[in-house]
Amino acid sequence: MSKKYILALVILVAVALSVGIWALSLSPISSPPQSDNSTQHIDPDWTFPPESEPATLLPDFRPVIAEVMPSVVSVTTETVVSSLFGQSTEYVVGSGILTDDKGYIATNNHVVENAQSIYVELADGRTFPANIVGTDSLSDLAVIKIDATDLPYAYWGDSSLLSVGEWVLAIGNALGGGGGATQGIVSRLNVSVNVEGNTLYGLIQTTAAINPGNSGGPLVNMSGEVIGITSVKIVASEVEGIGFAISSDEAKPIILDLIRYGRVTYPWLGVGLYTVDPSLAAALNLSVDRGALIVEVVADSPADTAGLREDDIIIRFGGQEISNVADLVRAIRTSEIGEEVGIVFVRGEDIKTISARLVERPTS
Repeated sequence: MSKKYILALVILVAVALSVGIWALSLSPISSPPQSDNSTQHIDPDWTFPPESEPATLLPDFRPVIAEVMPSVVSVTTETVVSSLFGQSTEYVVGSGILTDDKGYIATNNHVVENAQSIYVELADGRTFPANIVGTDSLSDLAVIKIDATDLPYAYWGDSSLLSVGEWVLAIGNALGGGGGATQGIVSRLNVSVNVEGNTLYGLIQTTAAINPGNSGGPLVNMSGEVIGITSVKIVASEVEGIGFAISSDEAKPIILDLIRYGRVTYPWLGVGLYTVDPSLAAALNLSVDRGALIVEVVADSPADTAGLREDDIIIRFGGQEISNVADLVRAIRTSEIGEEVGIVFVRGEDIKTISARLVERPTS
């Protein structure tokens, strides 16, 4: 290659590089887009908030369980069942609470109902046959008795002092495995639940696990006081952690009557009822949106004698405000047989007042 050719090539490359650098200098250099508000929320002085007080530890359940467990018993019943294949013995397990040192035990009516034989096992392992003192299907409560003395018994608390969120323990013969305990909180108060056509009132709803065999056992507060008797659990595929206990305030007077008289007597007005709420009031074009709607008046009952009719809405009974059926049932049950009570009710657009003399609830 000649020197003249090489020199021309060098000059050509130099010119090309110069043109490329010049073109590059003319091209804008891209940069990331700038946000107008990129610094809007910046706070150079920010820091984490001060640490809160140390988290409250869970309560120690052990001393409560140790105090209550000796008064909790396991109940086993035997019932003879007849079928096409003959007779067989059916066993039901439940729990109970020693209510004094003389052998009286509170439990559920459905635990001992129709039982031919009842056996009670104490926490110390001793076993006794038991006899029924009295039962009450309306409240699902019963009292049985064993022939023993100097027994450890439970102390009863005031369920009206309970608050939603309060810790409670359910203690009993879960799954027939003997004494056990589960913990939870109070979820709701004064709950009404319909069980096989019978409505239980004044129930405590709890997240404490309640299993077969727990029925009749105590629900206790953190002072070791019985504030309920476990009774019902809602069982469904989409439901979890919903159990109920009969409150001590509902249970204590019934247990007292069962021990003293062997049965419970209830005042009776003689009406069928339905709760009035805003949706029902709108659907039926009622003049009030609360109260107890009368859907049936029993012939010759106190309600019939006093002049109450179907479609009347009771809004006050014996000085107590009535917002629903549970309010009215509780007001009637806390009245006395033979007592004359004032009743305020709505008939159409008018508010009327009458009085009715309550009688003992018929047995059938």
